[in-house]
Amino acid sequence: MKYDLIDRALFIKNRKNFSAQMKPKSLAVFNSNDIYPISADSTMPFQQARDIFYLSGVDQDASILVLFPDAPLEKHREILFLTETNEHIAVWEGEKLTKEKAFETSGIKAVYWIKDFEKVFFEIMTQCETIYFNTNEHYRANIQTQTREARFVEWCKKQYPAHQVAKSNPILQRLRSVKDPIELELMQKACNITEKGFKRILDFVKPGVWEYQIEAEFMHEFLYNRSRGFSYTPIIASGNNANVLHYVENNQECKAGDLILLDAGAEYANYSSDMSRTIPVSGKFSKRQKEVYNAVNRVKDDATKMLVPGTIWAEYHKEVGKLMTLELIGLGLLDKAAVKNEDPDWPAYKKYFMHGTSHNIGLDTHDYGILTEPMLANQVYTVEPGIYLPDEGFGIRLEDDVVIQEKGEPFNLMRNIPIEADEIEDIMNS
Repeated sequence: MKYDLIDRALFIKNRKNFSAQMKPKSLAVFNSNDIYPISADSTMPFQQARDIFYLSGVDQDASILVLFPDAPLEKHREILFLTETNEHIAVWEGEKLTKEKAFETSGIKAVYWIKDFEKVFFEIMTQCETIYFNTNEHYRANIQTQTREARFVEWCKKQYPAHQVAKSNPILQRLRSVKDPIELELMQKACNITEKGFKRILDFVKPGVWEYQIEAEFMHEFLYNRSRGFSYTPIIASGNNANVLHYVENNQECKAGDLILLDAGAEYANYSSDMSRTIPVSGKFSKRQKEVYNAVNRVKDDATKMLVPGTIWAEYHKEVGKLMTLELIGLGLLDKAAVKNEDPDWPAYKKYFMHGTSHNIGLDTHDYGILTEPMLANQVYTVEPGIYLPDEGFGIRLEDDVVIQEKGEPFNLMRNIPIEADEIEDIMNS
């Protein structure tokens, strides 16, 4: 991995918290992701399944974690199964985790090679009553490929049909949404790398550059600073492309007078950052562009202040909608009659700001978190209002990542990334 070794105290604590919520005489299983094929002998770059990483720090394929707090043998209360490394694998693929290195990474002493999984698993399944399966129940999940986890669930139900079944997901949704200080440090590192990338872009952009060249500048800075790359597919949207919310072609020339909506963030150690900024190709906003820009920025600042413990996500979005409505009236985009007669299921402001304002962020860009429950301290949310004006040829979105505090306003992990319109102009023209 490119990143520095993470303090295993994080993973020890995460396992302890998860195990404390398991039923008596139960075990839980977590599988790594597959390496997915492209064609011939080509594969996609490996990305670890976030839950096994969260609980162990293991960041390689063909790995399994088993938690069995009530196991009769103490050594079976936490078990890792890994691919056996050898000299041949070390030469062709690079050395994989040894048992000693796995302990250093995870704090787990019981490490078996994965070829022994079925034998050991049979022994511990005879000693438990319930098995926790790790299904993906994120509200945005849209899975079309069978995962290693799903194959395991099928196999296990067939081999052990008499066991009771439970779900690990509700436990993980709550645990993963509240960040440990070590996690916040890793997320700050990701945001710091994003900051470096954005400042590089401000120095690079001018009329005639292409969107993909901007993407390349980001990638250079991310890789240079020990990131694997983007947390998600980046949006580099100049001119009217900004009015396509998930524009990812990034293949158009950036022209004088246009704006560029940048939605890009670096990952670090599997943790995400998620930044949006909108900048002028020519280094200066027009009067109208700046009016709209400042309106979006005011909504972002006021919305951020609402992210405090106890806030309900759905109610928060209604309040942000009221802020945006006032700004759109001030910009001449809405009038009071349109607001008075609006459809409550699709308020008038949605014509210009049609997406949500905030989502959890962490190991996933759209991270785990139960949105029907009150917000908690040390949850991390994006704040990303926007105004999209296809008739005027531009769209603006501004986004920061913020940590909810026990008291006071949220802590902005992107506090050092330029966002004020005047500051962006000054940097681009310096």
